[in-house]
Amino acid sequence: MRPITRLLIANRGEIACRIARTARRLGIETVGVYSDPDRDALHTDAVDIAVALGGATPAESYLRGDLIIDIAQRTGADAIHPGYGFLAENADFAAAVDAAGLAWVGPTPDQIRLLGDKVAAKRAAVDAGVPTTPIVEVADGEVPTGLTMPVLVKAAAGGGGRGMRIVRDAGELADAIAAASREAAAAFGDGTVFIEPYLERGRHIEVQIMGDAHGHVVHLHERDCSVQRRNQKVIEEAPAPALDDAVRQRLHDGAVALARHVGYRNAGTVEFLVGDDGTINFLEVNTRLQVEHPVTEAITGLDLVELQLRVAEGAPLGVEQTDVVADGHAIELRLVAEDPTTGWLPSVGTITRFEIDGPDGMRVDTGFRAGSSVSSDYDSLLAKVIDHAADRATVCRRLAATMRTADVAGVATNADALAAILSEPDFVAGGVPTAYLAEHPTTEAARGPEGDDLDAHVVAAALYEQAVNRAGDTVTGFAPSGWRNLSTHGQRRTYRRGDDDLQVEYTMGTAPTFLLGPWPEPSADGSLPADERRACSVTTIRTDLSTGEVVFELDGRRRAVTVDATGDRIGVGSRAGRTTLVRPPRFVEPDADAAAGGPVCPLPGTVIAVHVAAGDAVDEGQLLMVVEAMKMEHKITAGSAATVSEVRFAVGDRVDAGDLLVALEAD
Repeated sequence: MRPITRLLIANRGEIACRIARTARRLGIETVGVYSDPDRDALHTDAVDIAVALGGATPAESYLRGDLIIDIAQRTGADAIHPGYGFLAENADFAAAVDAAGLAWVGPTPDQIRLLGDKVAAKRAAVDAGVPTTPIVEVADGEVPTGLTMPVLVKAAAGGGGRGMRIVRDAGELADAIAAASREAAAAFGDGTVFIEPYLERGRHIEVQIMGDAHGHVVHLHERDCSVQRRNQKVIEEAPAPALDDAVRQRLHDGAVALARHVGYRNAGTVEFLVGDDGTINFLEVNTRLQVEHPVTEAITGLDLVELQLRVAEGAPLGVEQTDVVADGHAIELRLVAEDPTTGWLPSVGTITRFEIDGPDGMRVDTGFRAGSSVSSDYDSLLAKVIDHAADRATVCRRLAATMRTADVAGVATNADALAAILSEPDFVAGGVPTAYLAEHPTTEAARGPEGDDLDAHVVAAALYEQAVNRAGDTVTGFAPSGWRNLSTHGQRRTYRRGDDDLQVEYTMGTAPTFLLGPWPEPSADGSLPADERRACSVTTIRTDLSTGEVVFELDGRRRAVTVDATGDRIGVGSRAGRTTLVRPPRFVEPDADAAAGGPVCPLPGTVIAVHVAAGDAVDEGQLLMVVEAMKMEHKITAGSAATVSEVRFAVGDRVDAGDLLVALEAD
């Protein structure tokens, strides 16, 4: 055995904080690393020593294996824990760590190399007797023929949904292979892809395994990760609900058989797709700690990072299969900086509020806090919210309430969608397939409170803004808000939520009144229609501009709301949920770029492909450019038939949100 006394964590964000937490409990000192944008990130405070890597992009910082090993040696670290992502499944880096005399907290380099190649892993699974379906290997970009659709094009290296495309039409296969290969090469440095049958309504079930250097292997039960968008997990739970016990046993046995076949060491996850008819397709082995490992910890009572460190020291695992008992049910939510209502478009910016207040026992793993910056260079994961109870229904209710009240402002999140999913009958019943989100679009379209609760949020926004205006008025602050010599209509404001305009008219004074709804507009002859707006009485109890708290009575019901304003965006939160409002500009200035026509960049990123040139004629929906942001590709297409007048950016150029990418002249 070689005890670990100082551990370098070669990662960032919530996983770096989570590893540091276990190390501290075990009395192990920690060394952290950080990029330039992460100088004040939460994980730099979670470690005992933090050392700068320099650079902003992953290639300039967290992927600098040589520099990370040098820092480990200079700071006297005994071992390196890679977390997940970045260098976690890099066999060459693991070998370099071993060669430097440091302990590697993970599988052996040979195991990473074997199982990290999904084609080789599939062969190993077949040899070990693991139930699975066949694959088709793709050599040098060739396009196989005669395949039964649908199929899944997958990267041979890496994971996380990158380098993966679902193909339902054989005519789209060539483009899918090229796109998946390009994305895989950018993310993992290896563009090799393969093809396997796609189970349209399969369930994504994975088995957690743990092995030591003494030949001992156990499984720690399974997780269901079927709720996914863009092949990336959104919700994970353990154990898998509504799963046939015979299928469950086959998954456990297959995972352990594969682990024993390769002499697996440390933590790993064997992933499967399970069809409605019980068909089992082995997908891959993730040779690292998984993002969703907390749900396994919750039902087993085991600390997976502690087990990892024990194995890395050379000690026996110390856990027998009979010791691993599943207790109750656990669900993990991935709160991400993405907007489901716009096709899960990533959101970047500075977090102005970050409060996730759940009941006692709920776990929140995060690497962010108020003031943290969300960059397009890194993953969009903001936090993992994990709850555990004796039964699944209780977990769903508690987590839904927590997501409704989550107060995260400054960037868009999927909190509303998560709350909607956790209350949706099919999900609550359990056993949903990977097609769940596609089959339940209303959950992704959820935008928070409706009805009376939405009205209360609009009133709160108006009260907050008028209080800000009064506080900032050093000239006429003595007069009531909106005071006039003549009695006319009240003050009017319009707030936009998505595509909807929410209008409010109010008068302040001894008896404030609010009218909610579209104000009457005169007809062509100048007559006004009947005023059908909701008339409300409002009594302000307290407005605290330092905290954003607005407490008031709306038609005799007390409301306590928090308001956060950044630029033209106003975030309003209460126990009913959270609403994001936008103040539309009063005057719109002509924009030269917009006048030129063409698509603008939806978020900051890097151009990785350009498909047109000046003078080209394009059709509606035709691909113009591909921008990479938050490790995902975003296709930029033509909105209508046009002629390209100018391509404003080239491959490798950095672009900002709002940049006109390709100027088009409409046909």
